[in-house]
Amino acid sequence: MPKMKTKSSAKKRFKFTGTGKIKRKHAFKSHILTKKSTKQKRNLTHSGTVDKADVKNIKTQLCA
Repeated sequence: MPKMKTKSSAKKRFKFTGTGKIKRKHAFKSHILTKKSTKQKRNLTHSGTVDKADVKNIKTQLCA
C-alpha cells in the first residue's frame, strides 16, 4: 500500500495550533483593494479558525 500524500494546496493554506485547531487566513485580501474600506481590509488581515463542519475534510487532505 503506498503512502498517503498530503494535498499541496491544503498544506500551504492551513496550519495546526497548539491546541489542535486549524488556523486559516481570510480571502479577498490579494488584489482590487481600492474599493474595499480600510476597516474591511484591516479585519481581513487577521487569521481565523476553520469552521467545525470543515475540519474533517481538511484533516483528510492534510493526512492528520
